[in-house]
Amino acid sequence: MSGTTRSSEGLDPRRKKILLRCWRRGMREVDLLLGQFADARLAELSEDELDQLEHLMEAQDADIFSWFAGSKPIDPAYDRPIFYQIKAFHTHKGPIHG
Repeated sequence: MSGTTRSSEGLDPRRKKILLRCWRRGMREVDLLLGQFADARLAELSEDELDQLEHLMEAQDADIFSWFAGSKPIDPAYDRPIFYQIKAFHTHKGPIHG
């Protein structure tokens, strides 16, 4: 997986698939947003949070990036706690590096 620092070793099949999908979005900026979060937090997410993350990943990359950049309000269909967890994760850890 391009960019990942986490091994999928020890993850259940659902989390392995999510980790892969987070890092292979297509738009590098979104790969970094979702992938770095998944590397750090995927193992500890609840089933509900995994559902929310999978739902967020159904959105188009350009939309996801715009929502995180603040250039477009988040679509109410994707306005879930996981979005704010990811945003807080990146706000507290500093700039995204790729």
